[in-house]
Amino acid sequence: MRLSARNQLPGRVTKVRLGAVMAEVSIDLGGPKVVAAITRESAEVLGLREGDQVTAVIKATEIMVGKE
Repeated sequence: MRLSARNQLPGRVTKVRLGAVMAEVSIDLGGPKVVAAITRESAEVLGLREGDQVTAVIKATEIMVGKE
């Protein structure tokens, strides 16, 4: 899969929570975790299941950095 987005992080699905319209997909990136909100249809078409190897693709116009 080739994409123009530069922030591509490999990970493993730890949970898929299906709602009526949306799905929450939790992804372990080998330390940090992210949760993606995607359509239920997309989750079903991809056949996402716990344990699947996936790539979290982050496409953003801004990235904020914080420090205490």
